[in-house]
Amino acid sequence: MDPPNPAVIENYANPRTCFFHVLFKGAALAFYILSALFIDNFVIIFVVTVLLAALDFWVVKNVSGRILVGLRWWNEIDDLGESVWKFECLDQESLARMNKKDSWLFWWTLYLAAVAWIMLAIFSLIRLQADYLLVVGVCLTLSIANIVGFTKCKKDAKKQIQQYASQTIASRFSSTLQSAFSVV
Repeated sequence: MDPPNPAVIENYANPRTCFFHVLFKGAALAFYILSALFIDNFVIIFVVTVLLAALDFWVVKNVSGRILVGLRWWNEIDDLGESVWKFECLDQESLARMNKKDSWLFWWTLYLAAVAWIMLAIFSLIRLQADYLLVVGVCLTLSIANIVGFTKCKKDAKKQIQQYASQTIASRFSSTLQSAFSVV
């Protein structure tokens, strides 16, 4: 008798993308925290931290979001000057094949980075450091923009999948009814 199958351990499908998804978040946070200990020049701290956070924003929005969770978003200003959100997602089959571990890493690091920036903002407030609060505010804004964008995109993708499923069921039902009555 064969031994029972051990649980299949799912590996990351895109380890390089996962690495860079985490790298820029960690680099921005680590540089900000460690630079306060070793660098006295606020301008350097501001520029490098914001540059790393901007790189993280771009990588998440344009690369890791698309590869790890199959989502992409952007915001445009229309002719009337109003903000219009645009969303892209993979088709239903491709979304179903997305790696669960990649998706878990994507969402958790997205939220944990924002929580870390919020905690750093609280520390800056407690220590009455308005200049450092500015750095944290920029980084937190970029982090929250990705959270809002991807959350809206995920909701839009779910709505599209539900509409597709409803249309498919309705068309199959109507074709079944047509074939049933056409036989008579």
